[in-house]
Amino acid sequence: MTASPSLELPVTPVRWKDLSATARAELLRRPNAGEEAGLRARVREIIEEVRRGGDAALLALTERFDGVRLEAIEADPAEFEEAAARVSAEVKAAMVEARDRLIAWHKAGMAADFRIDTAPGVSCGRVIRGIRRAGLYVPSGSAPLPSTALMLGVPASLAGCEEVVLCTPPGRDGRADATVLVAARLCGIRRVFKAGGAQAVAAMALGTATIPACDKLFGPGNAWVTAAKLEVAMLPAGPAIDMPAGPSEVLIVADGGASPAFVAADLLAQAEHGPESQVVLLATDPALIAAVMSQLDSQIAVLPRADIARRALAHARLIVVEDVDTALRISNDYAPEHLILALRKPEKHLPKVRAAGSVFLGDHAPESLGDYCSGTNHVLPTGGAARGYSGVSVASFQNSISIQSVSREGLAAIGPCAVTLARAEGLEAHAQAVVRRLEAQA
Repeated sequence: MTASPSLELPVTPVRWKDLSATARAELLRRPNAGEEAGLRARVREIIEEVRRGGDAALLALTERFDGVRLEAIEADPAEFEEAAARVSAEVKAAMVEARDRLIAWHKAGMAADFRIDTAPGVSCGRVIRGIRRAGLYVPSGSAPLPSTALMLGVPASLAGCEEVVLCTPPGRDGRADATVLVAARLCGIRRVFKAGGAQAVAAMALGTATIPACDKLFGPGNAWVTAAKLEVAMLPAGPAIDMPAGPSEVLIVADGGASPAFVAADLLAQAEHGPESQVVLLATDPALIAAVMSQLDSQIAVLPRADIARRALAHARLIVVEDVDTALRISNDYAPEHLILALRKPEKHLPKVRAAGSVFLGDHAPESLGDYCSGTNHVLPTGGAARGYSGVSVASFQNSISIQSVSREGLAAIGPCAVTLARAEGLEAHAQAVVRRLEAQA
């Protein structure tokens, strides 16, 4: 298949059944995947700069990458107050509305402590504790993301963390984005630092005189941020991270009854995030793809971020598949951050979905609702990480600690089992830790 010559978009539809295994793998390769090694090396250099120079290095890197010389890294109370005055009442109300739905959804999925007797006299359980200090990263490059502050701040507040800090890049005026500051306050976050990119991740991981070292880092970002999170997680005593959450992506599975206008709008909603974003359409009807391409061409023309979206569409994928089952097999291999099932009976196909960050069912569930206010979290695994990672939840901000309490009777009941298994593994000291207790109560 070839694109209509009247379309200006650099997208060529293909038929899945016509492709070799090698061509299929290349088709679904993420943008810039081959640049990772070089990027990781540059990120390591930034991390080392922050390790050596602390706040001074952070300020120098902010001037280098963000083009602004800061007087102070931390947003002071006056900056929070100015932000509150600058953000409209309408936007504040929308933030509160979104926050309340996030609270409802996250509360419904929270884990709880439990205890159970696994044998007479043996009580085992689990207690849940909030992470001591969580570090949140909120991007604010070409588009500030106060929604991400809500998506991270709400579960952190419900988890019972002792301290939550937030880093976000400064604007050209040296201030944090006003909407991000308002969102942070709505979640009870008091400490916000004006730092972005890999250097912010390094600062939260290592600690500086101003920014405290954090036990776990959260938040999406560009390839630099994602690489930095992966690097600091490998440092000795380095922080844990939520997941790889890099450039945004969407995969849409559509049948012949899907609306071309809706599908095109969803593709563009992801494409406008940034040039590295990837959008994929798997359609059972070639006519739908042709109609979607026409819609893309007309809809992109009126977007303020059309140039960014057009660059992302350069590596868009429009694929004709034989049936929905084939599409879902492809989707499970790809493991998209966002999966839209633009199908007539989407619920019927949901059991076949095995790997996705978040799923949107039917024609009236645009991914944008998940980005902002449906209640689910939009901090999701990208780059295929959804095969083994889940999106951010309250549990992401908590440690689950197992406990056991054993009476004399309990030791007598299960001790011999432990002795047998310890000796089967050749670990006599393990066995003796039980045997000595059994002998003492004989």
